[in-house]
Amino acid sequence: MQIATLSALVDAEIGDSKQALATCEILDKQYPHGTFLQNYWLPVIRAKVELQRRNATKAISLLSVTPPFDAVIPDEFATSPVYPAYVRGQAYLAARDGRRAADEFKTIIDRPGMVLNLPLGALARLGLARAYVLSGRTAEARDAYQSFFKLWSDADPDIPVLRQAHAEFDLLKPAA
Repeated sequence: MQIATLSALVDAEIGDSKQALATCEILDKQYPHGTFLQNYWLPVIRAKVELQRRNATKAISLLSVTPPFDAVIPDEFATSPVYPAYVRGQAYLAARDGRRAADEFKTIIDRPGMVLNLPLGALARLGLARAYVLSGRTAEARDAYQSFFKLWSDADPDIPVLRQAHAEFDLLKPAA
């Protein structure tokens, strides 16, 4: 089950919606009473598919069952990546709701012991910066971008997400 679940998650992340949903259906039929699968992984995977389809409202709806499980440690990981909160943050960004997106990303940032050195910790800072931009909170957005850049200071500068973050940061009005 773990390999299939993570495979579906990867498929959703890379945009192979058809394969991700096919795997979800198989898992759904094999484990209809799997509490964690049904209330954590399947909603997250399906929400990622909806985000790929640019359907933020549907993604948010799918993720409505996940909050009670955000701090639960999945069997697949030594620590909880708080992945549903991250995907909800992405969905709120896509829905242009900066306040709610910021709340979701803060959930991750405020729990560094849950993400340790997993990428979601750094990416949550980038999400928070974007949420602040949507909310018109430019000074806070600049600080959040700077926090992200600090964490990624030794990263390859050609990583697409890092290049995109620098481009977004460069568009911010200078601090007054």
